[in-house]
Amino acid sequence: MASDRLAALKAFDETKAGVKGLVDAGVKAVPDIFRHPPDPLSPCTKVAAIPVVDLSGPRSEVVAAVREAARTAGFFQLVNHGVPEAAMSGMLAAVRRFNEEPAEAKAPYYTRDAARRVRYNCNADLFRTMVGKWRDTIYMDDVDRLAAGEEEEVLPPACRGVAPKYTAQVRMLGRALFELLSEALGVRRGYLAEEAGCLETLSVAGHYYPACPEPHLTLGAVRHNDPGFLTVLLQDGVGGLQVLTDVEDGEGNVSAAWADVPAVPGALVVNVGDFLQLVSNDRFRSVAHRVVANSVGPRMSVACFFRAKGATVCAPVAMDGGGPPRYRTVTAEELLRSSGKQNGLRDVRL
Repeated sequence: MASDRLAALKAFDETKAGVKGLVDAGVKAVPDIFRHPPDPLSPCTKVAAIPVVDLSGPRSEVVAAVREAARTAGFFQLVNHGVPEAAMSGMLAAVRRFNEEPAEAKAPYYTRDAARRVRYNCNADLFRTMVGKWRDTIYMDDVDRLAAGEEEEVLPPACRGVAPKYTAQVRMLGRALFELLSEALGVRRGYLAEEAGCLETLSVAGHYYPACPEPHLTLGAVRHNDPGFLTVLLQDGVGGLQVLTDVEDGEGNVSAAWADVPAVPGALVVNVGDFLQLVSNDRFRSVAHRVVANSVGPRMSVACFFRAKGATVCAPVAMDGGGPPRYRTVTAEELLRSSGKQNGLRDVRL
């Protein structure tokens, strides 16, 4: 019954210990509130064909590579990106340190108040979806812009001196990527970063996916498209990220299936979000993806989301040869209500 499920969700949430708390308690089976129905799509036996973009190449070649990757796969592995290895490994270590602290140390940060700049919980949408995903997350908004002396007040000790520096590096990388994407669209280099508002907000989600006793019964993240403009993902070597791709069976039949996105040492995974698909007038693709649970974890990942503020106006960019607008002009707040769902952009198509 729905009331029994809601009661179980509330009891779990009130522990403020997340999935990690279940694992620490020695759970041997996935609780009902974390069980997902079988996915109708089959996993793909192949690794997804994710393009690799090398930022150290000649600019014209890099622009062409970014354009092709964003147009076709919607995902790409970014190498020679300029974010130091020490910053990446330090950020993954900080996420692990925080999540592996005693529950009482993490409890002060446990909240479902989206207005808090730093918040930790198990599934921000737990009470909307009524089914849990096998992960805990610490969220941090614009922490590279903390005022002097604010870091110790806002951030948990595990993230101090690490998260602001890593986020600053990713914001610089984001500016470079939006300049490349602007050129790929044939507009002024600064268009996406400055006029479209793509650099307004940078939210970090430090995900912790504990080892699961029955990984086939649950998911770390369900099928979704990212809201926002662009996601820059740092992942460890455990793996689990999958994208929805078309697979041919050898007889000319094509079907959709889940394919693994490999964890490439030193690379960052970049993917197009729904907002950028709209602004690019479908020149760039926002692609569905998910994360499977694992039995070997914990798995750590750090997703940096470039988002617009709620009142920001999102409109298809006018470009030569781009055709008529395919979407109506909307605010970021409006778009967010449609985005992230399966075919969420359909609600704002003309």
